[in-house]
Amino acid sequence: MAVSRNPKRRPKGPKLYRVGLDFRIHTRPGLEMENFAALGAGRVLLSPRGKRSFPALAETPRLLIDKSLGRPPVDWELFHDFWLVSDRMKSVLESVDSDGVAFLRCETRSLRGDAPVYWLCDVVRKLEVIDEEKSIVEILDDGTDFRRYDNTAISSFVFREEAIGSAHIFRPRFLETRIICDQAMKDACKAAGVRGLSFGDPYFNYDSLRP
Repeated sequence: MAVSRNPKRRPKGPKLYRVGLDFRIHTRPGLEMENFAALGAGRVLLSPRGKRSFPALAETPRLLIDKSLGRPPVDWELFHDFWLVSDRMKSVLESVDSDGVAFLRCETRSLRGDAPVYWLCDVVRKLEVIDEEKSIVEILDDGTDFRRYDNTAISSFVFREEAIGSAHIFRPRFLETRIICDQAMKDACKAAGVRGLSFGDPYFNYDSLRP
């Protein structure tokens, strides 16, 4: 859909960021879900269709954390459709916006003494924040309860400030692979010294240009 907005101009409003992995970390984290097959989740751990949450699992996830498997895990690690977060990261998320996130504690062990505590984490809040009339976005499927945007196209998004309200972290509805946070969440992460996150531009989609 064509719009008149200049994609080089940043929208006014609250400062927002797209949360992702720290691109400076390229090596595999030293952790392994030992009982993944026994969880009953299939080949990939996904949120239930139509909502964000953890699927029903047959067992508590059990992590082996050891340097023989890779580098020491950081505070924010990607795991299938979710994140694995440290106690420190969990504390930050809960202190800033507990309603936007959910956690499931994992059992952890190490081959060399005590293992750090880790949690499966999901950003469960979905907000209908994309102003499609002012955004540059191609809609492939258009329905009342479902939209599909063309993620292969360069897009430019405008977020509706009133739809964000007091939320500090969320997923845009119909663009739910993305996690967006505000300045308060970014500042809290920096103050706590958490590692593993990056904070990028939420308004543009250049994914199609990446190799």
